Amino acid sequence: MNDVLFWTLAVLAVASGVMVFRFDSMARATFSLLTSLLCVAGEVLLLGMDYLGIVIVLMMTIEMAIMAVFMIMYMMNPAGLMPMTMIHNKRGAAVICVGVFVLLAVGIFLAPWPGRRGKPPADVTMDLGMSLMGPQMLTMMTLGMALFATIVSSVVLATRRGRYDRLGDDLRAERSDDPVRGGVGR
Repeated sequence: MNDVLFWTLAVLAVASGVMVFRFDSMARATFSLLTSLLCVAGEVLLLGMDYLGIVIVLMMTIEMAIMAVFMIMYMMNPAGLMPMTMIHNKRGAAVICVGVFVLLAVGIFLAPWPGRRGKPPADVTMDLGMSLMGPQMLTMMTLGMALFATIVSSVVLATRRGRYDRLGDDLRAERSDDPVRGGVGR
C-alpha cells in the first residue's frame, strides 16, 4: 500500500508541478504549485518524518494563501485569472530544466550513499526540532508574530475604506456609499 501511495503522490507532484507552467493564470498556477508541494509533504510523511511533513503542509498552505491574497490585492490582473504567459524564453528554460533533471537523476544513482550506523533516537521529533531550531525557538516564535503583524498591517493600509465608511458607524445605512457602483453595495 505504501508503494502505491508513494508512486501516486510522486506522479501527482510532478504532474501538478508541470501544470504550474501550463496554466495561463497566476491563481491557477498558485494552486497547482500548492498541490505539488502538498504531494511532496505526503512523500515526507510516508518516509516517517512526521514533524517535517506537517511543517511543510503548514508552511506551503499558508505561503500560497498569502501569495493569493497579495496577488488579488496588488496585481493589475484581479485574482490573476486573466490569461498570461508564465514562461519567458521557453526553449532556454526547457534546456536548463532537462539538464538539471538529468544531472540530479544521475547524481542519485552515482552518489555513494552511506549505510545506516547506530539506531534512531527515542524521540525523533524532539531531536529534529532541536536540530532545526536549537535554542532559537523563542526567536522564531517572535519572528512569526512580527510577520503576521506585518501582513495584517499591509492589508489594513492597502484598503482606503472599510465597512464603516460604506454603511455608516452602525452599519445600518439604507444604501452603501460606494464610489463605484456595481460592487458589493446596491
